Amino acid sequence: MEPVIREIKVKNVLTKSDLPVSDYSVNPYVGCTHGCRYCYACFMKRFTNHSEPWGDFIDVKFWEPIKNPWKYAGKELFFGSVTDPYNPQEEKYLRTRTLLEELRGSGVKLSIQTKSDLVLRDIDLIRTFPDARVGFSINTLDEGFRSDMDKAVSIERRLSAMKTLHDAGIRTTCFISPIFPCITDVEAIVERVKKQCNLIWLENLNLRGTFKPEIMSYIRRKYPELVPLYNEIYSAGSRKYWEDLDSDLKKYADKS
Repeated sequence: MEPVIREIKVKNVLTKSDLPVSDYSVNPYVGCTHGCRYCYACFMKRFTNHSEPWGDFIDVKFWEPIKNPWKYAGKELFFGSVTDPYNPQEEKYLRTRTLLEELRGSGVKLSIQTKSDLVLRDIDLIRTFPDARVGFSINTLDEGFRSDMDKAVSIERRLSAMKTLHDAGIRTTCFISPIFPCITDVEAIVERVKKQCNLIWLENLNLRGTFKPEIMSYIRRKYPELVPLYNEIYSAGSRKYWEDLDSDLKKYADKS
């Protein structure tokens, strides 16, 4: 089914952020057609009044050109806190590219988070921002599991785009998120990306809200042997798995 696409006018596409990694959140779209089954941003439906399921709609934002982009000089702008700035629709609507063009030369600190290699289209613009950073979300090297979880481009395409950016001198980040217990092989991902990224972030799978029953149903269907562990973590509240993983990763880091 094709997503529902609407065009909307907004007063401002930059929002002051409470995130520790940025001063402003930048989301050129409402919703995200990558349709990640674990997406925390589905909470946005409480505010957007969309009747469609999360992942089945996208609003394309249009705004008046930023008249004084220099007022954001030195501020960190994080593209993609509740959407992917390189949704497939970006290829047509160019909202992210338009904003990059408006901000070029302003002195902002640019941070982009995506699951798409469409970001390579804008490499010419991104390189004009000093110390720009582009992060790719990768939580598996298994394309089967990936395709079960999202409709974004393949892991191989994300890895290839990461390398292209890194080779071009643009800082890259691998965001291993969310870590699915006993499914996400963190060490294997680190081994794959460590020569083509500058930073690795980790985030646990937090099951909450409307997607918890769906993910638990998926685990029962595809990984029945993991049901006791997931119940222990997400029903009984045990932290043991995460504590053991943290200890194992510290030992791995010390050896690497």
